[in-house]
Amino acid sequence: MNKTNDRFEVIIVGAGAAGIGCGVVLKDLGIENFVILERHQIGASFSLWPEEMGFITPSFPSHGFGLLDLNAVVLNTSPALSFRKEHLSGKEYALYLETVADHFQLPVKTETNVKTLAPLPQGQGFVLETSKGELRTQFVIWAAGEYQYPNLNPFPGAELCIHNSKIRSWRDLEGDEFVVVGGYESGVDAASVLAALGKKVKLIDRQSSWLNLDSDPSVSLSPYSLKRLEVAYSMGRIELIGDKQIEAVKAEKEGYVLESEYEQWFSSTPPILCTGFNSSLEQIAPLFDWSNGYAALTQEDESTLTPGLFVVGPSVRHGNLIFCFIYKFRQRFAVVGNALAQRLGIDPTPLEVYRQQGLFLDDLSCCNDDCVC
Repeated sequence: MNKTNDRFEVIIVGAGAAGIGCGVVLKDLGIENFVILERHQIGASFSLWPEEMGFITPSFPSHGFGLLDLNAVVLNTSPALSFRKEHLSGKEYALYLETVADHFQLPVKTETNVKTLAPLPQGQGFVLETSKGELRTQFVIWAAGEYQYPNLNPFPGAELCIHNSKIRSWRDLEGDEFVVVGGYESGVDAASVLAALGKKVKLIDRQSSWLNLDSDPSVSLSPYSLKRLEVAYSMGRIELIGDKQIEAVKAEKEGYVLESEYEQWFSSTPPILCTGFNSSLEQIAPLFDWSNGYAALTQEDESTLTPGLFVVGPSVRHGNLIFCFIYKFRQRFAVVGNALAQRLGIDPTPLEVYRQQGLFLDDLSCCNDDCVC
């Protein structure tokens, strides 16, 4: 990276859905002196999805009627229209993000790993040590995702299992019977795909996610996942085992034994871990207040401990409001953009179109998923 261009007004860390979407907001505001740092390639996490995995949120080209495609991160774009597909694969979505970055000429620096992030004294900004040198900036927007930080150690013996994020294609797995640990979206996806390939699957969940009737898809299964599970179950290929907490996995001569407090299950193949992911914010954990169990943010999604450090993406949380889906967290890009415009003395008027399109959610009191029907 050119040493003469190592100081910026804003640095965005991560070129996934959050980083690319937020980068377009900065462009719309007329901010030019910013850069997006990506340690791999644009949309890298999506490219790593198993080949058979698709979005659970449907895409639909409805922006012409005032409703943005649920998986779009930029106004006037639609993954559904681009690919003529409702549930895109990870590689297709990565291509969508690349296309957006190219169209808006976003300043993305790929293969640039952020090693450390440290605030400078007296609120003078931040210094980032990267694989391509030291950079300084007035503000940081942390947009790193979670897929690259899988929860690999949920219990003793987890190293004997295969986390779903390590699967490139479910067709590569040898065997006819599998045990999947974790019954939320990734677990149901794994079980459904394996069942569709003619495999027998035991799906073990510490709760019974398929019975959760909560209206918020952040904590309950999506209708798309429930339908897929219902089809596989009706064909007799999935056994649902709910309210069982796996406490250990042990290797035996003929396979593996999964243990809960009172029961055991045998698997002839390595168990599949669908135990979720850790927040990327753990990489810079000391810069946040974690007293509530998650990174505390201001109403502008700025760290309450470190002024000038903003967060966008699935790690954003305000109390019981969890912004873990694209259609949720994209509503906060303009909130961060507005805060930066105010501090940089920039006219925030270009953000009004975001408010008109439902992409400027600065009143969290109206957020709930209650449904009277």
